[in-house]
Amino acid sequence: MKSELNKLFGDFVSIFFPRECGCCGCVLKYQEKFICVACDFHLPYTNFHEYSDNDTARQLWGKAPVEEACSFLLLQKDSRVEHLIYQIKYNKQPFLAEYFGYQYGLKLVKVQAYQGIDFIVPVPLHSSKLRKRGYNQSTYFGRGLSRAMEIPLREDILIRKKATISQTGKGRLDRYENVNDIFECQPTVLLANAHILLVDDVLTTGATIVSAALTLLASFDCRVSIVTLARA
Repeated sequence: MKSELNKLFGDFVSIFFPRECGCCGCVLKYQEKFICVACDFHLPYTNFHEYSDNDTARQLWGKAPVEEACSFLLLQKDSRVEHLIYQIKYNKQPFLAEYFGYQYGLKLVKVQAYQGIDFIVPVPLHSSKLRKRGYNQSTYFGRGLSRAMEIPLREDILIRKKATISQTGKGRLDRYENVNDIFECQPTVLLANAHILLVDDVLTTGATIVSAALTLLASFDCRVSIVTLARA
């Protein structure tokens, strides 16, 4: 009886405050959370976490000595995933990143390569961009992973010391030059050979996350693995 009343109340509220799918924008049904059943079925999940020799890992080979690397979704132009990323980054819906982080964390925690991680570090925004946007979407993605994997999230280790101009429209080489030496690590003591999971929202050329990984590796006796919500 109580569940039926909750459903009726939910349906009533949705008439005036409809919840929309984060991927396609359609109105969600009572039992749907964040994304609709159709989008969940059609989203291009990669399953990259199931094998080390995946496209995300290959893209980073020779650029940073990371342990493992994977991405949850494939990003293509004019796709559900592109709409999702837009909602997260520019339409003040970072909770979508946390939701997908939690879903991916439930998968990663079952994979041997991602066990034994000591903490999760999100790729930080520069303070000026953080003030403008109001949140760091990578932090929300990391929160979801943290909850599912029961691994601490650390935002106090890596900082972005330089603001950079947009990477959009830049060539591969220019992108790497644009993010050269933009991060630094806060003075702190870590466990010897600590395993850090570095996380970001989207992997394109990999320039930003490679710069972050190299900064961590140069600052601490650590190992780094990388996880992103999507891969372009």
